[in-house]
This record gives sequence, C-alpha cells and structure tokens, in this order.
Amino acid sequence: MTPMPSSRASKSETVKFAAKTVGRLFFMDLAAGRILTSNPDGSHLKTIVSEGRRLPDGIVVDVAGGHIYWTNMGNPKANDGTIDRADLDGKNVTNIVPPGATFTPKQLQLDAKNRKLYWSDREGMRVMRSNLDGSKIETLVDTSQGDARPGADATRWCVGIALDVEGGNVYWTQKGPDNAGLGRIFRANLEPRKGQTPAKRQDIELLYDNLPEPIDLDLDLNNRMMYWTDRGDPPRGNTVNRAPMDAAPGNGKNPEIVFNHLMEGIGLSLDLTNRRMFLTDLGGSVYSANLDGSNAKNLLFAEGNLSGIAYVEFPAGS
Repeated sequence: MTPMPSSRASKSETVKFAAKTVGRLFFMDLAAGRILTSNPDGSHLKTIVSEGRRLPDGIVVDVAGGHIYWTNMGNPKANDGTIDRADLDGKNVTNIVPPGATFTPKQLQLDAKNRKLYWSDREGMRVMRSNLDGSKIETLVDTSQGDARPGADATRWCVGIALDVEGGNVYWTQKGPDNAGLGRIFRANLEPRKGQTPAKRQDIELLYDNLPEPIDLDLDLNNRMMYWTDRGDPPRGNTVNRAPMDAAPGNGKNPEIVFNHLMEGIGLSLDLTNRRMFLTDLGGSVYSANLDGSNAKNLLFAEGNLSGIAYVEFPAGS
C-alpha cells in the first residue's frame, strides 16, 4: 500500500509554493504619454498611467518600496525634463525631479541597495543620480566639453544607462547622430575619485565605439555580458547586441547581434532567472526572446510608440 503524504510534507510544499514569484512587464508609450503593464506573455494588458504629454522614456519598478519611477523627456530644446513616481497600480502620481533639474532624462535605473535613481540626460549631456525622493541631485559625468545646454552635438548625448553596484561601476551609451556609426559605450566608477569634477574625470573607459546608435543598456553580471538596443539602420542597427563587459579597450570582439528587424529599437530589460529578454520599439511592439535571440516572440504590436520597458517579479499572490 502506498503511504499517504504526511501533513509535514504538505506544509513544506505550501511554503515552497508561497515563495514563488510572478513576473510582470511595465512599459511606456511616449506618443500618448502612457504607462502600460501586462503579463510576460503580453496578456492582461492595461494602462495604469495616462498623462497624455511629456514623452515618457525610462522606467524602473521598486517592488519592495511599492513604487514605479519614470523619466519624462519633455521638450528637448527646453530645460523641462522631469522624473515622476506612482504607486504600483499607477495611482498617486508625484513629481520628484522637477523641471529645470534635468534637460532630457532618458533610460532610468534603480540602485535598490543604496536607494538611488540613476539616469542619462541626453541634451543635458550628463549622467545623473538622486535619492528616491528626488533629493540630492548629482551630476556624475558631464560630457558637454563646455558646450551650452541643450547640446547640439549628438556624439555627446548620453542615452542608455546600466549599473554594476557591487562592482562599483556605471555604464552608459552616447548614441551619436542618426545612422552615423559614431555611437559609443563607456564605463566609470559609481563614486567619482576625490578631486575630480564631472567634466574632468580620469576614470572613464571607452569600451565600444563605431556603433550605429546604441540606446538602452542592461547587464548580465554573472556572465559579465552587456546587452543593448541599437536604433540605427540595418544590418547592424534596429537590433539587440551583446558583448563582454570587461573587454580591454581596443581589443574587444565585435558585438554579437542576437535580435534584429526591430522598428526603431528602444527599450530593453533582462530576465536573468529565466535567461530571456524583453524589448520594445517605436513601431509599437513588445518582444521576448532567449538571451541568445532564439525563441523570439512578438507579444504585442501597434501599441503606440513604445520606449522604456522593465521586467519585475512580485511574490505570488501579491
């Protein structure tokens, strides 16, 4: 006779089940000024913020803190970019970085450990950060070389950003003019060295150059690989690329293209647990694929002009 399972085993199974998580996507429609959310397969799509203005671009989700944060580009020729915050359901929208503090904030990243936000400021030609409440705004890197803001030289525009908090580094893209092949990816210390100014840092490394138009960045820290979208023309543009994070300057291999045929690729978010990525394009599509580009799927289409995307996991049942 097969013994019945004990109540202790049942409790163990219950604990394991309760510890599971469920994934969720959050992404931006910059044309309509919306934040949308869906399941990772694109189902249960809904709009949770609808401002109808401001050109939202970068988004992060602080699950533990119960907030969504996003950047608004505003008018690229005016000093009116902002960063806003809302509850996870989109309610209680609050401005935390006001107009005048950053020109054109683009991709946004969360340092959950140190409770900081980091972003790239495109026409402001800066890499910046603040506390989660918007206080203590700092410029970490100033790429302007003395140019007045808003900057006209696209080679100095900072767009994508990614963090290696434990390694103490920030990574960012400078996209360059449209389809010019002058895009670059840089790295510097999260904490500037004593005596150095944002405009005159000696710790900045150029990792990759001659890229079509690199946009959003994300990192696979365990495997020391960086991934980014590229908005330039085919064959190298409208793609997702990956390359080693630690290649010696000038000695790195050419980036590997793992996804192509995007319609102006912008947003990128890695789900490292399940070895997959999610991405968006201005054509209005949300895609998923394995990190090597296999198993590619078009999850949603014709949803506006999509920009930033974030994949997050919530405790099951929350």
